[in-house]
Amino acid sequence: MTNRQTKILEIVTEHNRIEVAKLAQLLQVSQVTTRKDLDQLEAKGLIKREHGYALLCSNDDINNRLAYHYELKRRIAQAAASLVRDGETVMIESGSCCALLADELCTRKRDVTIVTNSAFIAGYVRRLPTAKIILLGGDYQNESQVMVGPVARQCARNFFVEKLFIGADGFRKESGFTGNDLLRAETVRDMAGQADKVIVLTESSKFSRQGVVTLLPTKQVAIVQTDDAIPKDAEDFLQLQRIEVRKVPGEESNEENN
Repeated sequence: MTNRQTKILEIVTEHNRIEVAKLAQLLQVSQVTTRKDLDQLEAKGLIKREHGYALLCSNDDINNRLAYHYELKRRIAQAAASLVRDGETVMIESGSCCALLADELCTRKRDVTIVTNSAFIAGYVRRLPTAKIILLGGDYQNESQVMVGPVARQCARNFFVEKLFIGADGFRKESGFTGNDLLRAETVRDMAGQADKVIVLTESSKFSRQGVVTLLPTKQVAIVQTDDAIPKDAEDFLQLQRIEVRKVPGEESNEENN
């Protein structure tokens, strides 16, 4: 992704919906150039085009969440991909960082098979020639595009993997990593039971938030892949729980380096 396309994502995220003409004016480029960038971003599932406008999806739509802090999430995904070996089978649950991880694995690794409950992830990497996806069945949630429920649980039990990658909506020291959907949280726990190691991919900002349901207690997590803006008390707590904390440069660090 170019620097201009990253700027477009920031502007669209800030405004939620903006005219293409106004966007071109802010970027100081032609509308033709802006439309070409928007076409590429739309192809990646990061924005939508509608009647001369660029816009985000609904707040619960994964395309919306994918566009927010895209470059930071990409760095987290790239770092997490280094944990996966060529030829390995891994589980990946739904989430924006997880979708970018799947993209990294299908682009940069060889013969990696991804078992997922996310129809979005399956669609996101479908054009990549090396993509090997096993999509779990279940009750389909339209906005988040994931499979949940008893059928998803039964499907997950057919697989045993070394690594499960999950996202998170928040964190509490008392209960661990949290989410905002009960059925999705139950599916995460079902998938965790089939993996030797659970790896959480999340931006540091999530450590200052709290979801409404527990995903997993910290004792079930082996690694947290985040950025270097993680609050110190949260990092110290995780390390006391013998969780490996891996960090990539945050947005401010990356801007300074540029």
